[in-house]
Order: sequence, then C-alpha cells, then structure tokens
Amino acid sequence: MTKADLINLISERSGITRVKAETVVNTIFDSMVEALMKNDRIEIRGFGSFVNRDYGAYQGRNPRTGQVINVAEKRLPFFKVGKELKEEINAAIPTDS
Repeated sequence: MTKADLINLISERSGITRVKAETVVNTIFDSMVEALMKNDRIEIRGFGSFVNRDYGAYQGRNPRTGQVINVAEKRLPFFKVGKELKEEINAAIPTDS
C-alpha cells in the first residue's frame, strides 16, 4: 500500500474529500517524524511501536576498493509489531491440512 492508496482509502471510507484525507495522512506522518526526531517513542496499541535505535561508530570497508572507512554513529527508526497485529496476520495464513 502506498501513501496515495492510504489517502484514497481514508477518503472513501470516511466520506471526506481526497484533499482533506491527504491533510490527515500528512499530519499523522509529520507528527510521527517530529516525535522520532525528538527521540520520543511512538506506541499505537494493537499495531506496534516505533523507537530509535542508536548505533555506535565503527570502521567498515568499501566493498569495491577494500579501503577502510570510518562510519559515524547514527540513530535509525525501528518498528516493533504489536501482539494483536502479529496474531491477526498469523491467523490469516492458510493451513494445508
């Protein structure tokens, strides 16, 4: 599902215009980005949570030249699926019995 698909789905299900649905989606995503930039945790019950993980600096190698390069420390967003979503997805798997 793309962002455009999500906007269309919200517009259809809620009976609002596509422009309003796009504003809703953008507001949610922008709020999530701002929270992660502040290093806040985002938790959506029944869906999952987003947290930042910190990775320290290390020395790596350029795969083409083999030259040693220093990789700076970084922070990356990580998604952990919620229990309810995990169970729902696994319940949808057809069994071959």
